[in-house]
Amino acid sequence: MTPDDYRRQMQALLPRGMAWSLSPLSWLTRLLSAMAPEFARIHARVLDLIRESDPRTTFEMLGEWERALGLPDNCSNTLAPTLQGRRDDVLTKLISIGGQSRAYYIAVAARLGYTISIEEFAPFRVGRSRVFDALYSEDWTWVWRVNGPPVSIRYFRTGQSRVGEPLRYWGNSVLECRLNLIKPAHTHIIFSYPDAEPPPPGG
Repeated sequence: MTPDDYRRQMQALLPRGMAWSLSPLSWLTRLLSAMAPEFARIHARVLDLIRESDPRTTFEMLGEWERALGLPDNCSNTLAPTLQGRRDDVLTKLISIGGQSRAYYIAVAARLGYTISIEEFAPFRVGRSRVFDALYSEDWTWVWRVNGPPVSIRYFRTGQSRVGEPLRYWGNSVLECRLNLIKPAHTHIIFSYPDAEPPPPGG
């Protein structure tokens, strides 16, 4: 709603009669025109509040979201201090309901901006394992491997990043910290990042 919209609304609510002139040059119209910008400003701030109520789009209240969720935590300290990175951290903690399945940990990584796969190990057992299966011991029951890209790049995004933030940043420390924080305590994670493809000839 613009100031002109509010001026017209206030004029529409006026009583009818010669004393209530709608002329653009009348003192009454000038008074209403002076009041209208404040109503338009309040309207815009209400819309801002709706946006701030969603952690995916919050800006002014991001600090309040972080305080309510106990952020930053040990993993947040390793995250590049960008607006989108902080929002992702808030959203991840807010909607995490817990779980121990592959799908759960893959979803957590995806919310942080990482694409991963998970591999589990089983000890070799006669009668159940096959020839050429790996000879894992019983201890490997509690080990799982996270396979991720060698470099995860996060790019500056218009409307979601702020002036002064890097155009891109990279690293997997956030992924490792967050998964180690929420994994079952009796398990151990191996993080595997396959080598990046070699550059093309002459590249």
